[in-house]
Amino acid sequence: MTRPIAVDLFSGAGGMSLGFEQAGFDVVAAVEIDPIHAAVHKFNFPSCATLCRDISKLSGQEIRDVAKLGKRKVDLVVGGAPCQGFSLIGHRALEDPRNSLVNDFVRIVCELGARYFVFENVKGLTVGKHKAFLTELIASFEEKGYSVGQPWRVLNAADYGVPQSRERLILFGAKKGLKLPKYPLPSKTSFTCKDALDDLPNADDYAELREIDEIVLPAGAFKRAGAYAREMRCLANDSWRYGYRRVWNPRILTSSMRTEHSTISQRRFGATNEGDVEPISRFFKLPSKGISNTLRAGTDGARGAFTSPRPIHYKYDRCVTVREMARLHGFPDWFRLHETKWHGARQIGNAVPPPLARAIGSSILTALGLKPERPKADVDLGDTDLLRMNTKAAAEFWGIDKPNSRRDRKSGSKKRSQSQIELDLQAHLSPAE
Repeated sequence: MTRPIAVDLFSGAGGMSLGFEQAGFDVVAAVEIDPIHAAVHKFNFPSCATLCRDISKLSGQEIRDVAKLGKRKVDLVVGGAPCQGFSLIGHRALEDPRNSLVNDFVRIVCELGARYFVFENVKGLTVGKHKAFLTELIASFEEKGYSVGQPWRVLNAADYGVPQSRERLILFGAKKGLKLPKYPLPSKTSFTCKDALDDLPNADDYAELREIDEIVLPAGAFKRAGAYAREMRCLANDSWRYGYRRVWNPRILTSSMRTEHSTISQRRFGATNEGDVEPISRFFKLPSKGISNTLRAGTDGARGAFTSPRPIHYKYDRCVTVREMARLHGFPDWFRLHETKWHGARQIGNAVPPPLARAIGSSILTALGLKPERPKADVDLGDTDLLRMNTKAAAEFWGIDKPNSRRDRKSGSKKRSQSQIELDLQAHLSPAE
């Protein structure tokens, strides 16, 4: 059987790409405007045609050409177009220039002639005056020959095997005449922060992780793994689901650069009860027997480059590492993020958790009348240089102008202490959820 094909728009590092691959799709093309995120996507999905392009200047035919699709039918387009959801006085929401990328999503879906689409976005788009935006978006698709599943639903990743509360609006669409997908049923199994993190060694035990984000671990460094951790470490064939097996070294701990907290900060973290917010930094302390709060991306360079707070580990008096964030998000250990904590954390905070995307993808596959099949080929990951580029180098790699960014440093700031950063952030961050 030829696997159904999907295109991922606004792909980021690839949370949706991974989830849909695991569900049984071949993600043949991904579009991402941020050069660093696009480079990380290319590393993790070397067989996918990754385009670092402004979608407003891209056509469906160009995507077809780069992905070498010829006249092959596109089964699915997925994406979470950034949008404001507000209407200007006297204008429809989709006519608001701030929502132009949503129009481009609609346009690309139609130009590719996709049989199905999945539009995902923030829960806030479903309340108050934002609802008018959804009404217009649905009408726009229906005018262009698509049926949209209604009532639309907000899904929480925690209901699909992710140890994190993260709600996303999911909108299903199908060409008229095709069967609309059903929303996936919640998983029968749930996992906790302890399930996700307890087998990982403490990054603070390795001095090398002060300067680099990876280390080859000695034998026995990992602790006993439960079902969730076993899947993240790909210890069984079933761990790969219906995705391609990556060639990787499971002894390498990646995305684990340490954060140097002050003694005072560590004392405050230790005194905070699990599930509470530390009152000075406003950092949330993970509950070992519960789930994480929503992991957020923070703002990009154009908007001041403020880092959203990483939660405090339930066992160690420190913030979680990027790898631990990835575990809480459902990214397996072979999946690599950018080497800097700021970019790596942003890539996770911007991503749809792969297990949630996988559940959605499985529903689309059922609507297509197909059964998933495991691919036989293994895939080599990309060049690790793709994970280490600063913004300038990444822009040069893709042959584009350097975007506005002020944050490429490994720690976010080497000239200020972490405790000072924690205090400064209070003026810019909303309380942890």
